[in-house]
Amino acid sequence: MDKRLQLLTGKKQKLDTFRPLPPELVKNLDEWFKVELTYTSNAIEGNTLTRAETALVVEKGLTVQGKSLTEHLEATNHAEALDYVKTLISQKRQDITENDILDIHRLILNKIEADNAGRYRTQHARLTESDVVLPNPVKIPDLMQEFMRWLVSVNSDHIVKIAADAHYKLVSIHPFSDGNGRTSRLLMNLILMQEGYPPAIIRKEDRLAYINSLEKAQKGGGLDDFYNLIYGAVDGSLNIYLEALEPESQRFYTTDEVAKLLQVDPESVRRWVRKGNLRAAKLGGKFIRIDKADLDRFIEQLKT
Repeated sequence: MDKRLQLLTGKKQKLDTFRPLPPELVKNLDEWFKVELTYTSNAIEGNTLTRAETALVVEKGLTVQGKSLTEHLEATNHAEALDYVKTLISQKRQDITENDILDIHRLILNKIEADNAGRYRTQHARLTESDVVLPNPVKIPDLMQEFMRWLVSVNSDHIVKIAADAHYKLVSIHPFSDGNGRTSRLLMNLILMQEGYPPAIIRKEDRLAYINSLEKAQKGGGLDDFYNLIYGAVDGSLNIYLEALEPESQRFYTTDEVAKLLQVDPESVRRWVRKGNLRAAKLGGKFIRIDKADLDRFIEQLKT
């Protein structure tokens, strides 16, 4: 087996030793991943909402001044599509249907392109700034049937490779007028979560490498770069879960938890972290990762 996949298997086995996971931790991480997956997947497609703005739209239902209605809908739609994907986690890969994929896409484009939501494209399509030739729309129904036969077939490959291949194959068929990337990434994460892996986050910072890896493979240059990126994304998500589960030496706290512990307002905690007074690694806008020894030292400094 590929050494990269062996590493992921080992971390997944370690994660399994903690199951059942603490309900509060699961709730907190689910909320964080929901915002992060929505933010990053939309950012890859050009949505300009920041992580913090995405959280406001998804968690609070608020609107952000200066941002378009489409960008707001892309955020709420992706969050709803992810919620739908989670309803399929208890099933197996072999249970995924073509209608499931169409339903994911329908939610992605809901109220944005109503006529195209959940429907295969009937027009020729081209990728922006790319000379990759996409399939003729006439071939899409047959290509999708072929894809579904592959998806539910017996496959001895590692599940992370299968998930990555599902993403690549679907996005290369490019069956929809828009939303192909978001739908493909959600399908990949459905396959991962069905097997107990956390969803893979492709960071905004990796956007160019991600796009280039897809184009390279589509031009016959092989999938190694794409696999490296996806395997790295899965590894990063496994690390988030494992670090959160480490007993007391290092764990995740919400900003509100630290504020309550220190008996200050949350903004004071954010200010201390920004200034470097409280050593912590920020995890989105909601969590900070902090070493308990550092927190204890900081508490002692506040007392003096």
